[in-house]
Amino acid sequence: MSGAEEAGGPAAAAGGPAGSGAGPQGASAMAVSVLGEAAGPGLPDEAGLPAGRQLPLPEAGGDPDAPPKKRLRAAEAEAAAAAAASAATASASASAGSGKLEERLYSVLCCTVCLDLPKASVYQCTNGHLMCAGCFIHLLADARLKEEQATCPNCRCEISKSLCCRNLAVEKAVSELPSECGFCMRQFPRSLLERHQKEECQDRVTQCKYKRIGCPWQGPFHELTVHEAECTHPTKTGNELMEILDEMDQTHKKEMQLYNSIFSLLSFEKIGYTEVQFRPYRTDDFITRLYYETPRFTVLSQTWVLKARVNDSERNPNLSCKRTLSFQLILKSKISSPMECSFLLLKGPYDDVKINPVIYHFVFTNENNETDYVPLPIIDSVECNKLLAAKNINLRLFIFQIQK
Repeated sequence: MSGAEEAGGPAAAAGGPAGSGAGPQGASAMAVSVLGEAAGPGLPDEAGLPAGRQLPLPEAGGDPDAPPKKRLRAAEAEAAAAAAASAATASASASAGSGKLEERLYSVLCCTVCLDLPKASVYQCTNGHLMCAGCFIHLLADARLKEEQATCPNCRCEISKSLCCRNLAVEKAVSELPSECGFCMRQFPRSLLERHQKEECQDRVTQCKYKRIGCPWQGPFHELTVHEAECTHPTKTGNELMEILDEMDQTHKKEMQLYNSIFSLLSFEKIGYTEVQFRPYRTDDFITRLYYETPRFTVLSQTWVLKARVNDSERNPNLSCKRTLSFQLILKSKISSPMECSFLLLKGPYDDVKINPVIYHFVFTNENNETDYVPLPIIDSVECNKLLAAKNINLRLFIFQIQK
């Protein structure tokens, strides 16, 4: 054995156990050192992190150390995602805008008075504000009752039948807007909606064909066939049907009585008729009231005058939704003997007002030369407003003298 070996032997022997005890710690320290050098100065040492925790890795597109192709693909993916998001936003906004277009048209084309879309004629003031026919006539009638000049509700400019005109473009545009059927809830152009509701809708309300013999059934059209197949009214006895037919005969008899009366009056010897024009006037009271009167006219060699009033001289007829007209016939001539007459008013040849003919009777004398106020038999308040909105009321009067 050499001296070196002898000198190193004890040291090696002494270091053997120490090396065996410090060997694992040295190995771990060396591993940590190697990892730290491999990671470089920019990355933290993962040996000090708790177990299960991972560091977030940067995306390839933003990592300067990533390969160029990988960074290019990541950038292209980000650009494609941004383009898709912007396209989806634009599509959503476009669909939302198209869904609100009809609402915007409704607000533009609606009547300035009732805020509803016009169903028939559309009138406009001199500044272009729109009014449906019903509201336009109502404004003119209210102004006549209050003795004021009718004005546009928006701009307060004067309106009248001569100053305002129809707007055909708006009428056509409104007719093409969709409207919902009240029975099936489907949408149709307004120009086709009325026909659909009357003839085509399977959910429209209809009546049994045995209504004439007393069947009260009403229901949707698609159930009509099933009901008529099961209806019990066709199997009723003759006695049961006679009661129903008697009621129908009474109604028919009243209608025929009017026509028979007119035909019998046309056979009289003395018949007179004339066109009458009611002109508006005001009473001399503290609170003036509107009334109408005709100029004197001659029929059957006698001089006559007609007067009319609104709502039987109600104090504020402009505050009432229900409006009526009543009239009286006044004999202005002196007569030598009582004069028994039948008379009735009908619409004039150039008016479109709807009047149901009613025959009135009266015996005129020098002491009793005025009839009571009797109703002018117009259909409803809408027709009354048409008359009030007109500058004058033009009707036709028939007088039949009854000779004994």
